Amino acid sequence: MALTARGRVLASLVTTTAVIATITFLLVVGGRAGIGPLANALTEDNLGAGGPPVGVPPTICPLTGIDPNGEVPNRPALAVKVENLPTARPQTGLSWADIVYEQPVEVGITRFIAVYQCSDASLIEPIRSARLTDADILRQFGEPLLGYSGAVPRVVQALRDAGVVDLSDSVVPRAYHRDPEREKPHDLYSSTQELYAVADSSTGAPRPLFEYSQEAPPGGRSVSEIAIPFSSYSDVSWRWSPAERAWIRYDGGEPHVLSDDSPISAKNVLVQVVKIVPSGILDVNGAPSPTAISTGKGRAYVLRGGRAIEGTWSRPGLGDITVFRDLRGRSIPLAPGNTWIELVPDDVTITLG
Repeated sequence: MALTARGRVLASLVTTTAVIATITFLLVVGGRAGIGPLANALTEDNLGAGGPPVGVPPTICPLTGIDPNGEVPNRPALAVKVENLPTARPQTGLSWADIVYEQPVEVGITRFIAVYQCSDASLIEPIRSARLTDADILRQFGEPLLGYSGAVPRVVQALRDAGVVDLSDSVVPRAYHRDPEREKPHDLYSSTQELYAVADSSTGAPRPLFEYSQEAPPGGRSVSEIAIPFSSYSDVSWRWSPAERAWIRYDGGEPHVLSDDSPISAKNVLVQVVKIVPSGILDVNGAPSPTAISTGKGRAYVLRGGRAIEGTWSRPGLGDITVFRDLRGRSIPLAPGNTWIELVPDDVTITLG
C-alpha cells in the first residue's frame, strides 16, 4: 500500500462495532452527543477486562469520548511503541493517537505507547522495542494489537500472556518499512492501516477506560504548567494554552514538535506516580531495563481545562482498569479528546506552577 511522504500524516475514520449498551443512555446532553459524568458506572469492577463488549454499536469513540466523523470503527485498540530519544525526534503520527502513555526505560530516557482506535495515522515513526511494562498496561484494553520492533523472549511471553496480539516486525514484516532519510535504528515506520490489515483479530472496539464530561468536575486549582523532570534526556513539562484549549508538551523548555512542525498537545494529562523496580532484563547496551508497577495505588494529578486536580490512582489487579479519583474519593471525569498518561517514578519531583 502506498504511504504518504515522511512527515505527512493523514487521518480517516472507518466502520462500526459493538460496545457497552448501558453507555448509550448517557450520550446526549443538550442535543449534542457526548458522555456525561457516569458516577460509579465506570469502575474497576466492570471495565477493562476480557474481550469485546456486547451491546448496541457505540456512538462515541470509546478511548476519547468524542463523536466520530461517521461511525466508530469495528476494531480493537492498536498500540504502537514509539521511540523518544532526542536523536529519534521528531516523531510522526502521535497526534492521531487516542491515548499515549509515557514510560521510563533505560538510563533516564522514556518511550511512548501510542494507542489508536477511532482515527488512523498513515505514518507512525520511529517504531522501537517493547518492555515488560507494556504487557501490564495493555491488559486494560481487552485484546489489543501491538506494533513494535524487538523484545527479549520474556517480554514476548508476557505480552502473549496478557492477550496482546503480536504485530511486531518479525511477525508481520510486510507491514514495516525503513525510512531512507533516517539512520538505523531510528528509521522504522508503519501505519495504522497496514497494521490493522495484517492483524488476525476479530475483536471489536474496546471498552472505555475513562468517564468523560463536557463540564469540568469540582475542585482542583488553576495552573499554567506542570513540570515532570524524568531526566536530562526527558525533561518534560505541559503548559496550558488558552488559545488552543489544550495542554502543550515541552521538553527541555522547548515545544515538543512533530515532523510536521505541530506541537504535541492533549486535552487531558494524567500523571500517575508509580513504583519502579528492576526487571532483571538488560538492553542491547547492557543497561538495566526498569518496570513500572501499574497495579496498586498511588498519587496522581489530572489536568484538564487549565486546572489540576490532585488525587489518587488505583488498580487492584491486572484484570482491572486504572481509576483516578480526587482526594474526596470521587471519580474524575476527563474532557472529551485525547489523553496523555505520564507514568512517573516516585522519586521524581513534580512541580505545579
